[in-house]
Amino acid sequence: MREFMSGNEAVARGAYEAGCRVACAYPGTPSSEILENIAKYKDKIYCEWSTNEKVALEVASGAVFAGARSLVAMKHVGLNVAADPLFSMGYIGVTGGFVIVSADDPGMHSSQNEQDNRNYARAAKIAMLEPSDSEEARLLTKLGFDISEEFDTPVLLRLTTRISHSYGIVNIDERKEHPPRGYKKDVKKRLILPAHARPRHIIVEERLKKLKDYSNSFPLNRIEWGNRDVGIITSGVSYQYVKEVFPKASVLKLTLTWPFPDKIIKEFAKGVKKVIIVEENDPFLETEIKAIGIDVIGKEKLPVTGELDPYILKRAFGSSEEVYPTQDIPSRPPVLCAGCPHRGVFYVISKLKLTATGDIGCYTLGALPPLNAMDTCVCMGASVGNAFGLERALGDEISDKIVAVIGDSTFFHSGITGLIDIVYNKGTSTIIILDNSTTAMTGLQEHPGTGKTLMGEETKKIALENIAKACGVENVYVIDPYNLKETEEIIKREVKRREPSVIIARRPCVLMVKSEPPLMVISEKCTGCKLCIGLGCPAISIKDNKAVIDKFLCTGCGMCAEVCLKEAIEGNCS
Repeated sequence: MREFMSGNEAVARGAYEAGCRVACAYPGTPSSEILENIAKYKDKIYCEWSTNEKVALEVASGAVFAGARSLVAMKHVGLNVAADPLFSMGYIGVTGGFVIVSADDPGMHSSQNEQDNRNYARAAKIAMLEPSDSEEARLLTKLGFDISEEFDTPVLLRLTTRISHSYGIVNIDERKEHPPRGYKKDVKKRLILPAHARPRHIIVEERLKKLKDYSNSFPLNRIEWGNRDVGIITSGVSYQYVKEVFPKASVLKLTLTWPFPDKIIKEFAKGVKKVIIVEENDPFLETEIKAIGIDVIGKEKLPVTGELDPYILKRAFGSSEEVYPTQDIPSRPPVLCAGCPHRGVFYVISKLKLTATGDIGCYTLGALPPLNAMDTCVCMGASVGNAFGLERALGDEISDKIVAVIGDSTFFHSGITGLIDIVYNKGTSTIIILDNSTTAMTGLQEHPGTGKTLMGEETKKIALENIAKACGVENVYVIDPYNLKETEEIIKREVKRREPSVIIARRPCVLMVKSEPPLMVISEKCTGCKLCIGLGCPAISIKDNKAVIDKFLCTGCGMCAEVCLKEAIEGNCS
């Protein structure tokens, strides 16, 4: 039986077929759909949205200790959050098979950087697999569990955006059960303190030697002989581009890319006149191949930045073909949705000319014109610490002109510790939590404040205001961001307060609720002042120097009517 699946769906299927028992993740593009699809197998696999990636890896590790096959998935920057337990698990090894999925994002389609997580496999001294299509994503997920148990190692399954989101034909097999082996105490293996870690390090180095031998005989590391004037070494999605652009070339397709399969590479290099390395981002393969004395062509021809594609590959090696046939298409920068409740907060921040340290989420779009209401965005949870750092550096010069803005899911993820730091160190920062009752940017996933789990079960709904108070914040306020007057009054008051304060701007994501009847502009009253345009709502435009509301986009939130001084916006036009 065969099905048409994305790479992420195929990973989920592979986990199911491999007998996976526990799967954890924090949603992040391009990885989010992996756990959403594993949830379809919830009768066989316990799955959860964890509070953050570190917690996800730790929960999955605990299941591994019990001998259960377990998987954890995240986008590339999520592995930064989970790096601490990752490196420890590299020393500890496994009891049940352990697959760690990193979905990298070359080209930064939805990320703050395009780091190459192949480097994590080398640094953490664990095995790494790289699929080139959906079927390999399924197959390598299954093989990953086998390799993990055979060599006592976590296995990094490294995807990229194109593999995660592209579709292909996938073979469907039955599930093979692997009951948990049960927990047996073994402190010398699992309790990583120096006396135990030193001998474990020796074991890890021996493991790497065995894995290197295995990588040279691994059947999916294969040579495809063709014209021997040029030999191309590649992996992952780059293999697809190579086969399209150079269908007659000799190709070494690497799939188990760490530990580095040196023998098969030397064999391939001897069989061709010239070796080219085709890989996205860092010269990971190129560096290792040069280190064993093979002269190759790589990053002097191909870019380190951005995604590769067939056009870039053709241009790099002499083709005069147009690089991007559609390059004249005008750019369309992303905007907050029409009716987005975050818009009210950002409008007020902009109006008050505050400095806003920002965070990761769809609300990051509040930084764009015409709102221009966010000044920084570093990583998940950084807004809180950044605001406090500015306060400590500049004192009264900035303390009544700054707010930190963070989403509800992001606050649960990594904002709480920053808030505790402010209270403990006698700060005065104002934190605005944009509570839209979901993890909106990555597809409306559940989180600890929604009252539901990934598996659809009702659970405790953790109140943000209770957490803020438990952290020691005495000034906690809940506002409706659609009410611009109230929002402005409270923000203006709290930034001047000489104590920490938390403002929770609570209104569900507009994609989760039924829209109100759309509003309309009374043309005779409109003076063309463009105050409503300052909201940055995509439903509002100017035509013949008058505001116009697109009834198909308008959600009836009413914020434009609030800012209109001429009362020229009314409902409804349905």
